[in-house]
Amino acid sequence: MEGFDDAAILLPPALRKRAEALPGTVRRRAEEIRLRAGRPPTVSVGADELPLPGGEAVTVRDLELTVEIATQASAHAALERVRQGYFTVRGGHRIGLCGSAAAEGGQVRNLRTLSSLNIRVAHTVPGCGEGVLRTLCASGSLPNTLLLAPPGAGKTTLLRDLVRLVSDGGVCPPMRVGLADERGEVAALWNGVPQFDVGGRTDVLEGCPKAQGLMMLLRGMNPQALACDEITAPADCAALEQCANCGVKLLATAHGAGPEDLERRPLYRELLARRLFEVVVTIDRRGAGFDYRVEELPC
Repeated sequence: MEGFDDAAILLPPALRKRAEALPGTVRRRAEEIRLRAGRPPTVSVGADELPLPGGEAVTVRDLELTVEIATQASAHAALERVRQGYFTVRGGHRIGLCGSAAAEGGQVRNLRTLSSLNIRVAHTVPGCGEGVLRTLCASGSLPNTLLLAPPGAGKTTLLRDLVRLVSDGGVCPPMRVGLADERGEVAALWNGVPQFDVGGRTDVLEGCPKAQGLMMLLRGMNPQALACDEITAPADCAALEQCANCGVKLLATAHGAGPEDLERRPLYRELLARRLFEVVVTIDRRGAGFDYRVEELPC
């Protein structure tokens, strides 16, 4: 509930009161707060969207005020970052925006008028990776590991906890970890300080394309392990291969329902062909929890 209440502070006072009036059972499970101009505000709980108490619709001014509160009156600077679809605020919450885009040179530069907004409530699950890491390190060392699941199934949450555990040690000897956090979702830097605990031996590079970020970390920070979220391009694979060839351990995530998806999709099929990863962790969502399955990839 603490994460939801922290996110609700970003809302204008009238909407905040409506959010805080939700039952505790809903607030504990809420994943998103959604505001759409002309429509009632809602919260996402799993696959459902539940309306906030009170029937008043969201106004464009509500959207503007939310961005102003979230950015501490630096809305213009935040809107300029909307080309990546969202921006991260203190506490690690992520705000996605839609509206009338202003483009220049084929690139989205700003949003002239907001039409909807999504506050993704930051959740951490400390310890969720302990059992997984224990299995991964059963042979005495960390294997190159790929976390595999569909969108919204907890890949980033598990990656974050594994980075923390690998960095701090306990389950396995502590390691220096370089985290290429391109979209700011894993560590969520705010004024240089991670809003999520990613371990005391972790160096974070945020906002840089993964392929470039991995190489910068490799050359500049002497990591023993490198982590990144969501492999999406051939350049990511090439950078990961170069890092693996330097003896650095890899932790990464990818979209997919299971190992069979890796064979069906050209990018991931190439990963298998290069034998970059030794183990895949499949994540299945079950109600409010998650099931983790660790499998060795065929050589």
